[in-house]
Amino acid sequence: MSNDHSISTLNSLIKTTLDSVKGFRDAAEDASNTQYATTFAEFAQERSQVASSLQAEVRRLGGNPEDESSLLAAAHRSFMDLKQAITGKDDKAVVEEVERGEDYIKGKFEAALSDNDLDASSRSVVEQAYQSVRAGHDRASALKHSLA
Repeated sequence: MSNDHSISTLNSLIKTTLDSVKGFRDAAEDASNTQYATTFAEFAQERSQVASSLQAEVRRLGGNPEDESSLLAAAHRSFMDLKQAITGKDDKAVVEEVERGEDYIKGKFEAALSDNDLDASSRSVVEQAYQSVRAGHDRASALKHSLA
């Protein structure tokens, strides 16, 4: 059985996770509140570990793991930069963008977990990574709701 499908799925998740790392690093830089900046920096570190575990699984399957974020993320970061220039880097706007990104990555992982063609070992790695993604999503959502 070919590992191509699992490698492709994992690489898609890696790219999205690397997008998340960059997004959190940007959010940490853009947050005026040091508590938010620290929280976002922690999120970036957690996502970096998730990406590393997914990359290790791609290598185990004999593939070449993604190591760069996507063009879509660059476009999203540019939009965030524009929005922040207009809003004066409002922490609420930054938190809302972070939470929107968290909705996206959570959905990507859930789609991968519902993929019946993902091999068992890769599914286990994705499930473990998803625990971190879901926890990050829930923390970002709670942060957003605390600002309401």
